[in-house]
Amino acid sequence: MKGNMLFERIRALFEQFETRIRKPPSKSTRPDNAETQENHGHAFGKPQSIAYHAIGGRTAGILTLFKDLGLNLQRSGIRIPLRAYVSLTVLVTIIISVSAFAIVPCLLFFVFRIPLFPAFLFGVGACMFASAFSIIGFYAYPIYRADKHKRNLEDEIPFTTGYMAILTSAGVSPEKIFHSLSNLSLPLAVSTDAKDIVRDVNLFGKDIISALEEKSKTTPSERLREMLEGFISTIHSGSNSAAYLREKYRQYMKLKNISLKKFSDTLSVLAEFYVTLLLTGPLLLVIMLAVMSMLGGGNLGLLSPDLLLSLVTYLGIPLGAIVFLVILDAITPTW
Repeated sequence: MKGNMLFERIRALFEQFETRIRKPPSKSTRPDNAETQENHGHAFGKPQSIAYHAIGGRTAGILTLFKDLGLNLQRSGIRIPLRAYVSLTVLVTIIISVSAFAIVPCLLFFVFRIPLFPAFLFGVGACMFASAFSIIGFYAYPIYRADKHKRNLEDEIPFTTGYMAILTSAGVSPEKIFHSLSNLSLPLAVSTDAKDIVRDVNLFGKDIISALEEKSKTTPSERLREMLEGFISTIHSGSNSAAYLREKYRQYMKLKNISLKKFSDTLSVLAEFYVTLLLTGPLLLVIMLAVMSMLGGGNLGLLSPDLLLSLVTYLGIPLGAIVFLVILDAITPTW
């Protein structure tokens, strides 16, 4: 009897276990699993993630060569860790260098019929040039982004300070002020920094003073750093924050008026350069080369008048215009 009862109990337990195994997963767990797999797919699909998993462990020895790059990444707003960015730099540099070393000699040897050894030397030079260009590009891109963000912040800081002064005068707390800045209908450059402050307070559990101190260390704008440090001091000392922000607003508006006058003077000088270098100069050069070509003038070294005319028309003038537009974009205020 005892043996039969024990056998029946074991059989019942086995049936319960088999039922649980055959039970289909609940509907609530399926989307989570699918979402997790999708997030993993997106994470591994990013170039920096692929580079980090491929060569991230081998870049520890060269991280000391990129000391300033981590701070530039934080200031530029690029959401990529330093080691992942360095891994991406190394991987892209290797791919570009190998491609240049393989393509340039083959192109010179098979298409232009250049001997093998000179073609090989050209390939080595192209490989070195591509490596240097890639590393300089990856190193300079965060600096360019940080400088652009700095210019946008300093263009908008008078309006940002005035907005904060209005909210502070109305009795709004500092946390609510930066939450409001992060959710503007027309986002400003400071909205990105305000979102970081709100994230540090709400997600990481920091107090508002610690979050402001952290942001003042990583912002690329000296004026924003000065304003945040002064705002922290007024909170610490219990002073009148509204009066402080109103004073900073008047100060920054005066500085903005001065910068706009300087920009007006610089713009007039650039207009003179544009007329001289990209309108009058090329026009005289084109006329001179066209006359030389019709009269059968001699070559200027290895360049004939027809080739010089084509280079000036299709290469010199467009490149000069592009350079001028880049310079103009770099100095033009957004407000």
